Amino acid sequence: MKAVIEMKNVTKDFLQGDNVIKALKETNFVAYEGELIAIVGPSGSGKSTFLTILGGLQKPTTGKVLLNGQPFSELTTNEKSKLRLDNMGFILQASNLIPFLTVSEQMVLYNKITKSKVNKAWMSELFEKLGVEKLKHKYPNELSGGERQRSAIVKALYHNPNVIFADEPTASLDTTRAYEVVKLLARETKAQKKATIMVTHDERMLEFCDKVYVIVDGVLSLRN
Repeated sequence: MKAVIEMKNVTKDFLQGDNVIKALKETNFVAYEGELIAIVGPSGSGKSTFLTILGGLQKPTTGKVLLNGQPFSELTTNEKSKLRLDNMGFILQASNLIPFLTVSEQMVLYNKITKSKVNKAWMSELFEKLGVEKLKHKYPNELSGGERQRSAIVKALYHNPNVIFADEPTASLDTTRAYEVVKLLARETKAQKKATIMVTHDERMLEFCDKVYVIVDGVLSLRN
């Protein structure tokens, strides 16, 4: 299997007054194509730090991140932004939709930025799979929390990224929709040979994951 994204000897320290907080202790991690990986752990354990370093939104204190075998964490901000745009999809707890764009316009924005052709067939397929077909002309403030989250998942999947980062993607969903979303992520992860890394508190979703990692006090370990 091909490694999509890796951490090699990564740590992250923060200064809090005169104290050094070790948010992430030395961590090695690899996600292969076709894998849905869950990251679990209590609040404040380092899950968000782990995810944002992998996604290039924070720099590690030591160590490095590789994307498709190439150095990622050492690139400039602009270089990382371009790679993120082309290779990464983000599903955040707060949905992260642009308030002045309709659901369908959120997708088209990617095509405008990259000067690429709108894939109407794929967009419609995603809308149907996630049950947001009737919402495509609505703005985020017209949607419920669950509808915003499902729309955000469509947005993350639309440009077919190599790796998807999902931070509590089912937090705003009822049980039926939550199962549907994680099943979709699992299915697309395997079908498209991408890697999906999902931070979750919902133990019911772990049955759909290929691997489960636990992070406690900044220490990451594989759950047997």
